[in-house]
Amino acid sequence: MKIISVVGARPQFIKAAMVSRSLRPRCQEILVHTGQHYDENMSQVFFDELELPEPDIYLGVGSGSHAVQTARMMTGIEEILLKESPDWLVVYGDTNTTLAGALAASKLQVPIAHVEAGLRSFQRAMPEEVNRVLVDHISDALFCPTQPSVDNLSREGITRGVYIVGDVMADALQYFIRLAPQKTDILSDLGLEAHCYALATVHRAANTDDPARLKAILKAFEQMNLPVVFPVHPRTRKVIHDLGWKANRNVRLIEPVGYLEMLLLEANADCILTDSGGVQKEAYWVGVRCITLRDETEWVETVALGWNRLVGADTTAIVEAVHHWRPTAPRLPIYGDGHSAEMISDILLNQP
Repeated sequence: MKIISVVGARPQFIKAAMVSRSLRPRCQEILVHTGQHYDENMSQVFFDELELPEPDIYLGVGSGSHAVQTARMMTGIEEILLKESPDWLVVYGDTNTTLAGALAASKLQVPIAHVEAGLRSFQRAMPEEVNRVLVDHISDALFCPTQPSVDNLSREGITRGVYIVGDVMADALQYFIRLAPQKTDILSDLGLEAHCYALATVHRAANTDDPARLKAILKAFEQMNLPVVFPVHPRTRKVIHDLGWKANRNVRLIEPVGYLEMLLLEANADCILTDSGGVQKEAYWVGVRCITLRDETEWVETVALGWNRLVGADTTAIVEAVHHWRPTAPRLPIYGDGHSAEMISDILLNQP
């Protein structure tokens, strides 16, 4: 069996690392990197750390508007599909890479497998929401992390080819967090004391494209009673520069970090402030309270269980959550048993 896996952004590299590890001994996998994330700190470092095979094909699409970027990806992926005639095309998550791969495959009637299917924020203004909805409706195998994601699909009339497999990022965290201390000493390098800092990430367009929201978030960082370590996404750094914002002594802007470094920063933080879906889940898995800089989340379970608080871009609400809120509920094993990638591989390879 021949499978083409398409990745392009750092969360996809993490997920693909686990699925590829399971697929490659059992079938021919061709790994395609669109180049959506092309900065070395956002791309190559993940391949190096995660022992992910080097891409068999690199499209080098780079940045651009949603339409331009997606169109370039579709053109490149279509050529690959025509040449290789795979049995499956596998896409991950909700990026432009995800949509481009699925659309190209759908037009050529190549079966599509969507890893992390069924997530919904119910905010169509989010590009990611549009991507995930469209991809789910043209996929043939939909690998859902939780029962609520299955329920979301059912409400939209999607019931065939739907599987609950857990979360492959949970597989990755369980595997790599044991290796991280052997590979990096990020806390010592940054002079940080465990559980005495807040970790922040901001990259969603809803926050970076709205100067008022971003300023409110940055103002909250400045007012916290903890130092804030802030690995800055390249797009966010440009917006911060354009705003003319200068961090005070409480906020430490650093370059994006690798996956293993990020795991250690998360596991040793007092709290995590983020608009990233993946980081919300990682916070839950390492038992660190998460304060989400959005008005909604796809990972509703983390909120329902009391480990994630939605605060949007409200300066007062952000600061209040950091200073006064702590989870009291137990953390339940809601995202699988660490064998999601194996389940996905078994299902794909046993299809007629």
